[in-house]
Amino acid sequence: MNEQITHMAGQVTAGKMTRREFMGKAAALGVSAAVASTMFADAARAAGPKKGGDLKIGSVGGESTNSLDPATYASQVPALNGRQFGDTLVVVAPDGSIESRLSESVEASADAKVWNFKIRQGVEFHNGKTLTSEDVLKTMQRHSDENSKSGALGIMKEIESMKVDGDVFSVTLNSPNADLPYLMADYHLIIQPDGGLENPSAGIGTGPYKLEVDEPGVRHVFRKFENYWADDAHFDSVEIIAINDSTARTAALQSGQVHLINRVEPKVAGLLGRAPGLSVQPTTGRGHYVFIMHSDTAPYDNLDLRLALKYAINREELVEKILQGYGSVGNDIPINAAYPLFDDTIPQRPFDLEKAAEHYKKSGHDGSPIVLRTSEVAFPGAVDAAQLFQQSAAAAGIPLVVERVPGDGYWSEVWNVQPFCASYWTGRPVQDQMYTTAYLSTADWNDTRWKRPEFDDMLNKAKGELDTAKRKELYSQMGRLLNEEGGLICPMFNQFLDGVSDQLAGWEPDPYDELMGGQASRKMWFA
Repeated sequence: MNEQITHMAGQVTAGKMTRREFMGKAAALGVSAAVASTMFADAARAAGPKKGGDLKIGSVGGESTNSLDPATYASQVPALNGRQFGDTLVVVAPDGSIESRLSESVEASADAKVWNFKIRQGVEFHNGKTLTSEDVLKTMQRHSDENSKSGALGIMKEIESMKVDGDVFSVTLNSPNADLPYLMADYHLIIQPDGGLENPSAGIGTGPYKLEVDEPGVRHVFRKFENYWADDAHFDSVEIIAINDSTARTAALQSGQVHLINRVEPKVAGLLGRAPGLSVQPTTGRGHYVFIMHSDTAPYDNLDLRLALKYAINREELVEKILQGYGSVGNDIPINAAYPLFDDTIPQRPFDLEKAAEHYKKSGHDGSPIVLRTSEVAFPGAVDAAQLFQQSAAAAGIPLVVERVPGDGYWSEVWNVQPFCASYWTGRPVQDQMYTTAYLSTADWNDTRWKRPEFDDMLNKAKGELDTAKRKELYSQMGRLLNEEGGLICPMFNQFLDGVSDQLAGWEPDPYDELMGGQASRKMWFA
C-alpha cells in the first residue's frame, strides 16, 4: 500500500491527479479521510505554488454600508478586503506563533513593558509612497482616537506612549504585557500611508492585491500589485463577491461561479462534501455563536433576568440541531479549550427550566415581550437557533419573542446597537486579546455593555503576570465572574466550515478564522 500511496502522491505533485481522485483512491486503500487529506496537502505543497489565475470568493457578511476603512471592519467581507490590500506589523501563524510582516523583528524589554518593532525597508504602498515608521505611528494613533470608533480601540487603550526612532517603532505600555505582538496582529491595524488620516477608506495599503472595483454589498475586485514586497500571493486577481444567502453561496460554489466560500451551513456540509469537484474543510478553533444582552439596558440590567435566560437555553440541542455536531457546548464565556490557559474546572451551566423560572420570577419582570433580534447573517442557523431558544424559554414562562431582521445593515444597525441580538465571534489568539477587545469596560466593541472594575483590574494584572500559574488563576477568576454575571449567552463553539474547489491547492486549516485565517488568497493557488 505504501508504494501505491507514494505513486499517487507523485501524480499529485506532477499535477496529474485531483484532490477528489486522490481521496477516492486513498479511501479504497483503507486510508482515513483525515490522513488522506493531510497527505494530499503535503503532496500539493511539494509540487510548489503555480502563479496566475483569477480567484473568486463567495462570502457572507457583505453590506451596502461597508467601508474599506480598517477601523470599521465588523464582518467577513470587509475583513477579507483588508487582507487583500493591506498588511499588519505581524500575523499569527496557524501554529500560534508570531510571524513578521511589515516589521522585520520584534524585541521587548525584560519587563515586557516596552516593545520595539523594526520596520521593513523597501516596502511600497499602492500609491507609490514608500513605507516608513511614521506611517506605522500615525496608523496606531488613528486607531487610538475615540472618534475613529476602531474595533482595535480596546487594544490601543493600554498603550501609554508611542514613538519612532529611525526605522524602529516603539510602544510603551501602561503595564507589562507579554502578549502585545498578538494584539498588533489584529486585523483592524492595517498600516496605511500617513496612517489613513486623510482618507481612511481609500483602500490603499502594502498588500499583494491593489483595489480595482469597490461595490459595497456586491463585489470587490483586487489586481496583483506589481511591486508587492513579498512572494506569498499567487493569483493574478481576487474577486470577493458578497453572497449572504447560504443557499445561493453553496450554489455558486457548486456551479463554479466561485472557488471558495465561507460559512457552509452545517446541515448541508455532509452532502456538499460529497459533491463532485469540491470539498468541505472543517477547522476547530475559537469561534463562537452567541446571544448578547446589554447589561446596562432594561430589562437586561437585572442579573436575575440574565440568569433566567442563560438557564433557559438548551446548549446540547443547539450543538446537535444547529451545528450538526460541528462544534461543542459553550459556557457563557468566550474562552474554550483552544486557549492554552483555559480553566476546565469552571462549572458548566446546565439547561435547567426550574432555575430559569425561579430567576425569572425573582427578576420581577412585568411579562412584556423580551425581543431577540436575529438574522441569517449573524451565524449559520441563527434564526432557527433563536426559535429553539424561544421554545425552551416559553417552557420556563419567559416571554421571549424572536424578531427576524434583514441582513443588510445588521452589523451597523443591530449588532452593538440593539440590546438583545444574535452575533458571532471568531475568537482571538490569546485570552488577553479576546477580553480586551470585547469585555474591557472601555472597549468600543464591548457588545454586552458589561462593565466591572474588578474584571478590568484582573485583566490588567494578567497582562503583566509572567508566572503562568498565577496568570491562569487570574483568567480563571475573570471567566467565573463573566460566567456568573455577564451579559453573554454563549451556547456553542463552532467549527469553521469552508467550501473549497478542487481546482485549488495549498489549503491549510487555521484555527484563527475561516478561509485559512483570511489568508487563503495569499497562500493558495490553482492546481
